Formats: sequence, C-alpha cells, structure tokens
Amino acid sequence: MFSNTRTKQFLPVSYDPDDSSKAPLLNGSSHHVGDEPHGRRPRKELLVFVSGFLMFALFVAFIGANNGSNDIHVQNNANANGSILSSPKIEKTTPSETLRPPTSRGVSAGVSEKANRIFGGEAYPWDNKVLSWQRTAFHFQPEKNWMNGPLFYKGWYHFFYQYNPNGAMWGDIVWGHAVSKDLIHWFHLPLAMVADQWYDSNGVWTGSATILPDGQIIMLYTGSTNVSAQVQNLAYPEDPSDPLLVNWVKYEGNPVLVPPPGIDVKDFRDPTTAWYTSEGKWRITLGSKINKTGISLVYETEDFKSYKQLDEVLHGVPNTGMWECVDFYPVSLTSENGLETSANGLGVKHVLKTSLDDDKIDSYALGTYDEKAGTWVPDDPRIDVGIGIRYDYGIFYASKTFYDPNKKRRVLWGWIKESDSEAADLQKGWASLQGVPRTVMFDKKTGTNLLQWPVEEVDSLRFSSKEFNRVEVTAGSVVPLQVGIASQLDIVAEFELDQKGLERAAESNVEFSCSASGGSAERGALGPFGLLVLADESLIEQTPVYFYVAKGANGTLKTFFCTDQSRSSKATDVNKEIYGNYVPVLEGEKLSLRILVDHSVVEGFAQGGRTCITSRVYPTKAIYGDARLFLFNNATESKVTTSLKIWEMKSVPMKPYVNNPFVGKYKQK
Repeated sequence: MFSNTRTKQFLPVSYDPDDSSKAPLLNGSSHHVGDEPHGRRPRKELLVFVSGFLMFALFVAFIGANNGSNDIHVQNNANANGSILSSPKIEKTTPSETLRPPTSRGVSAGVSEKANRIFGGEAYPWDNKVLSWQRTAFHFQPEKNWMNGPLFYKGWYHFFYQYNPNGAMWGDIVWGHAVSKDLIHWFHLPLAMVADQWYDSNGVWTGSATILPDGQIIMLYTGSTNVSAQVQNLAYPEDPSDPLLVNWVKYEGNPVLVPPPGIDVKDFRDPTTAWYTSEGKWRITLGSKINKTGISLVYETEDFKSYKQLDEVLHGVPNTGMWECVDFYPVSLTSENGLETSANGLGVKHVLKTSLDDDKIDSYALGTYDEKAGTWVPDDPRIDVGIGIRYDYGIFYASKTFYDPNKKRRVLWGWIKESDSEAADLQKGWASLQGVPRTVMFDKKTGTNLLQWPVEEVDSLRFSSKEFNRVEVTAGSVVPLQVGIASQLDIVAEFELDQKGLERAAESNVEFSCSASGGSAERGALGPFGLLVLADESLIEQTPVYFYVAKGANGTLKTFFCTDQSRSSKATDVNKEIYGNYVPVLEGEKLSLRILVDHSVVEGFAQGGRTCITSRVYPTKAIYGDARLFLFNNATESKVTTSLKIWEMKSVPMKPYVNNPFVGKYKQK
C-alpha cells in the first residue's frame, strides 16, 4: 500500500461477469471473517448512502524551524472581564533540526520508508508522566497500539479504522471497530475484520460503505494480497438486524477488482462510497497513477461483484503522484444541509479530494461532474486537485467524508499522525488519533472553497467558560489570560486591527509564507498576532496560533493563518514545522478563529473554517497544571483589540461495549 516501487507483474486472477460466483450478492456463498463460509438474509431499510473510511499511512514530516531575532515584550494589563497574569520576557530557544538519514527496516517490518525518519538531536529522555499527558481527552483514540471510517446505521455511528493490535506502529493492519450515539462518546467493539484470506493476508486496508435501497450494506475495501498486490474486496454484515454490526462476512468470490492493464499492482487502492446513476447503475472511483500523473479510475456495477471500467478517468493531474483515499461527493450551492452521495443536477457542485502519497497532504477542488462522460472538471484549473486548496495545512491525512442522514449533514474525519520519534510511541504504547469530526459545506460567500467546522456535539463538552471583551494588545506585547488548566480548551476569538496602524503600514511587494517565515517571532507591520497555547509560565515552550496580515503594493490586504511549532517543546526529536496558508477575508468581516486544545493536539479554524490547521505538539514543561494561555501581538505598527470566549473541555471516557447480545465472547476488561 505504501510502496512506490513499480513492477510489471500482475495478479493471475480476473473477474468474469458470466462467472456463477458473481451471482447477486446475497444469493452466493461467502466467508465469515475468520470462520467457515455461510450466507445471510437481506433486510429492508430506507435509501441511505453512507461512507465508511479507513485511514492509513505513518509518516513523520520535518522542516527545520527558523526563529527570528525580535523578542516579544510583556505587557501587564487588567481587564474588567478577565484576570491578567504577569509574565516575564520571552526566552527563545533554537533547537537543532538536522535530519539524520532514514534507517531502512524493509518490507518485512510492514512500515514504509517514509515512516522511519529520525529528527536531529539526541533522543529526548521522555518519562511516563510527560508521555501520559500527551494522550488526548476528547479525540478518538484506540485503547492502545497503532491506529489509523464511519457510517450511520440503525441509530449508531460506526467507525471502522485501521489498527495494529500488536504494536504502536504500522504493521499487522486489521479493522478496529467502535460505535457512538453522538460522534463524541465511543465504545470499542471486537475487531471487525482481520487479515485471514490470501487476498488480504498483508493487510485489510482502506474501504468505504454504501447502503442500498433494500437495506444491504456493501463494504468495499482494499486488501494487500499474499504477494503484496492491491485488490478490491467485498464484505457485508453477517446479521443486518444487529445495530452494532459486530460480525462481518467476506464474499467468497473476492477479489472483485484487480489492477487493470497499465496500472501497477501497488497503485490501485481505496474504493469510494458508490453513487447511483440515472441509468440505474452504481459507480465507484479509486486512486491510482500513471507515471507521475495522479488519477481516479471509475468503475460501474449493478451487483457490486462484476464491474466495468469506464473508458475515461474521473480526473487526473500531472506531477501529483499517487492518489489514495480519493473522496467524491456533492455539495449544495444554496443549502447548509449536506447531500447524499448520489445527488446531482442544478444547484450542486462536486468535490474531488485526494490524499497525495508523495506529499502526505489532503487536497481538494470544486468542480462539475458530467455523468454521461463519467468525468469531473475543476471550476478553476489553477487550484486543481493536488495543486490548490487543502483541507488542512497541518497534520491531517487520509480523510474521508460520509453523509449523516440523522442530521442531514456531511461529516469529515481525518487521521492525525504522531510527529515525535517512534521510540517515544513504543514507550507510551499508542500512536495517532482522529481529528474531531467536522461538518463540511460550500462557502457561499467566496464561492471557491469549503467551510469546515467541528460538529455541534463537540459543544456539549464545554464547561466553566470565561469571557474577555475588547482586550487591547499593543504592538510587541504578550497578555496572559487566566483560564485555569489550559490543556483542554475550546477558544473562540475575534481580532480587530487598529485603523491608524493599517494606514501607517508600508506597502510591500514581498510575498509572505507561514512555513518560510521565522514564525511568530518574525515581526511585520501588521502581524503576527493571536494566541500562545500550551505555553509554560516562562514562555520557553509555546505554540502560537496566529494571523499575519500583509499589505500589498496596491494597498490591498492579504491575510494568513499560521501555527508555529518551532518552540513548542524543549525536546529535539519532534517535528517543529511552521504551518499555514492564506485565508480569504471578505470586506466587513472581522478576523476570527476557533482553537481546540486537547493535550498534544491543537486544531485551528480560521474565518469559519475556510482555512484549518492541525498540529501535534509535545511540550515537556507546559503540561498538566503548568500549561498556560496568552494573547500576543508581535506587529510593529498596529495594536490589536481582541474579544474571546474560552471554555474548559470535559474528558470523554472510551470504554468497551458489553451490553450487546451480538458481541458474544467479548467481555468487559
């Protein structure tokens, strides 16, 4: 799944529409997961389309962090609506970021080469107290070991995820399974599928679910075969009357799809949720590449067992490399409600998203789907898939949406990897997590991008709120905010730049970039300004989340949203990249952001979710009761007026589900 090595070998298997083994789904025989073959009976349900996704990849990014030479000075202020703590002058550290050559472990280790880069400096002496703090309180995580999607069925949200039950790294990949009533409180169930057949013996990889008009659940997934080729397989629940879908059956005729001529056996993966055409057929797309051109292949089927490949690819973009975890779904141009996956016609745009295997980023574009031709065309080729907009400009990969018929919304989940050392992951006994589920909708104001926002259920975790109204932060200042323990927070803030400062600021032709800048320490006329999260009292450790406004040669303003990890930790064996990108700000809009802080993960949403950044940070001092929150303004020409509302967030216990008669031998731990 992760290898980019090309080979001329193809699987010695094929699929034949006339083969009796490809009879209508429920009339044929099948393999129970890890058991003997048997069949099942159909059930009737309302027409619902959902997506199950399973996310993968273990990748540790690195970029050397550059620190500017300008210190931020402390301002001691008082505000009638919130207490201000005094704080000393910032002490900056400049950790070594020299990269050591990657050490190869080979295919037998089940880990891609990209997963084994080692950051510069000696390994930090992590202790259990610090490592225990890193585990999040309200993000989904496995109970232990390494993990890497959801569907809604009979009142339950289901999350199937790639999981290594044998270690906190990529390796023996099977499907974990958890259920929830609200996308927040999760219960762990037994493993849904394990690697027990020749066609998935090297891993049960990414899949997607479709619920048919008669209630059948169709799960297509990629299996890595006994010769490490990628094939598509069919599975379905053993008993559709079980709302928890505990037991799954693999179709006896698997694989149902193999790489076509011209496609490498290791470049054929991740089938999408199916959509229904006006001709009464189902279509899916999956990721591949031809040379360096990333493509999405399209297949048509009537029974999900025999398939016809369309002559044209759905879309392709040169020099983007392998496409994986492709997602394809409609959005309404007029309504805030989500659309089921088969929606098409007037007032509908289609989103095509891919995870770029070479760069480990999730890129999307808006465009028009031509059902007759089976192709999709971007609205603006300059921001096509892979070369334009990203879901998230931080650590966010292998994402997938699903349509939630319960609340008529489209929900996005993404995988958040670790960016510390693998040795630390093995020591703490777990690795990676899911971002909070996000609603996704078309941005009617800009017309060019999506809006992402934490699902409304996240708000139920808020308690103990504090408000700070119109706090003035002068240029070059830091304002501490007393909010209690700052390891679990939901922060909503608005910022206004001083009009005189805007007028004074000189125009410039210099292009700004979050990642190429010196981070929050690099001062400009109109930025940076924002919040320092997970900071210690001395500000030796801090993670700034901020805006930077650039004034162009014609006087126009361009706003950037950034997160600076360069001083997030004293440890030298963690990623300290500076993330961010341009965020559209329309006339009359205030600068606004929302930040979710949950121990070692920080998720930021600017301007209602037009630009998002997810970070993993590993402080050694700013933990437990020593974590603090500060406002800062490191601009040179303008003061900033800020209003905030900040909530502490409850912890969410994730437990085994033991009250279901279908669970069988699964017992409370």
